[in-house]
Amino acid sequence: MTAKKPQTITTGADPRLAGGRLTVDLDVLAANWLFLAEKSKPAEASAVVKADAYGLGIVHVVPVLWQAGCRTFFVALAEEGLRVKAVAPDARVFVLNGFFAEAFGAYGQSDLIPVLGSVHELDLWKRLNARRKEKLPFALHVDTGMNRLGLTLEEALVFAADMRGQKPVLLMTHLATADDQAHGLNLKQIESFQKLRGAFAGIESSIANSPGIFHTRIGEYELSRPGVAMYGGEPFSATANPMRPVVTLEARIVQIRTGAKGETVGYGATTTLKRDTRIAVCSVGYADGYLRSASGSGVPLRGAVPNGGEGFVAGSKVPIIGRVTMDLTSFDVTDLPVDAVSPGDYIELFGRNIALDDAARAAGTIGYELLTSLGTRYHRRYLKSESN
Repeated sequence: MTAKKPQTITTGADPRLAGGRLTVDLDVLAANWLFLAEKSKPAEASAVVKADAYGLGIVHVVPVLWQAGCRTFFVALAEEGLRVKAVAPDARVFVLNGFFAEAFGAYGQSDLIPVLGSVHELDLWKRLNARRKEKLPFALHVDTGMNRLGLTLEEALVFAADMRGQKPVLLMTHLATADDQAHGLNLKQIESFQKLRGAFAGIESSIANSPGIFHTRIGEYELSRPGVAMYGGEPFSATANPMRPVVTLEARIVQIRTGAKGETVGYGATTTLKRDTRIAVCSVGYADGYLRSASGSGVPLRGAVPNGGEGFVAGSKVPIIGRVTMDLTSFDVTDLPVDAVSPGDYIELFGRNIALDDAARAAGTIGYELLTSLGTRYHRRYLKSESN
């Protein structure tokens, strides 16, 4: 058997100068995709790599997924599609966020496929495509309950009855409540999509996003679209996460100081110390995508979600104290042994010990936002194994 050698690719800020580090395990990313691909069978699994692969970098993520067997990718913008093509020239790439006339040339030159979601876009595409000897392919997005992008059911059925050479290569819809398996809208959307598939017989179809892949009643389709679960996010908030963590975010401790009982901490003096408190001040803040709403106090969210975010250091979880600021966040390390942490040590913000989605919930948001908000000041490490 061929031995595997660990590889580390580093980008971003110089580790000697950076206030934090971001570690991405590309082997785990590939394993997560393979797990979702197996769950998707008999459908093919694609990969959603919009927002620069959910903040992790198209240039790093796409080649690993291609090597794992992924051949179809979804992006939001044509510009992102070009970046996918730069590292995976033979990939099939669909562009989700609408079509504009001035982008037509880019589709023809780069073999990108637009996802058309309105009668206006269909008419525009037909008119521009008519000038070409070889017609360019497109996908059709139908709204079955999201009320966002997509033709209405009625518009789609009218189009199906009179396609006139505009036959799409893919029919898709998007589930609005797939992360809540008990929600009644799921079945309504699934039934509407099955009706559509009958009208668009013989055309590849796609309905399942990350949580949709786990739905037992979703029916047959040909292409799934895993996104956040591939990056380690939870498909459902009410059950244990079957996915492995891909991303670890850590911040460097700048200073450890002691605040006396009765003193206050941070902007707004929102935390009054109830005991003499050792405070680890770390080089991370909302300028790095570590959200201000994760503050331990002094933000409106704390009225609805009593506890702010946590860090993990020296084998223990430690709470954020005071407000997360632009460049600095403080943690209460009083309960750790005095010599357990020192300036220069790293505190984990999410990763193996603090789940991405737990960190997000403490900030009143979702894992998607934390990942796609990651800033540019981190030292980034991409871990992968490579055959000899």
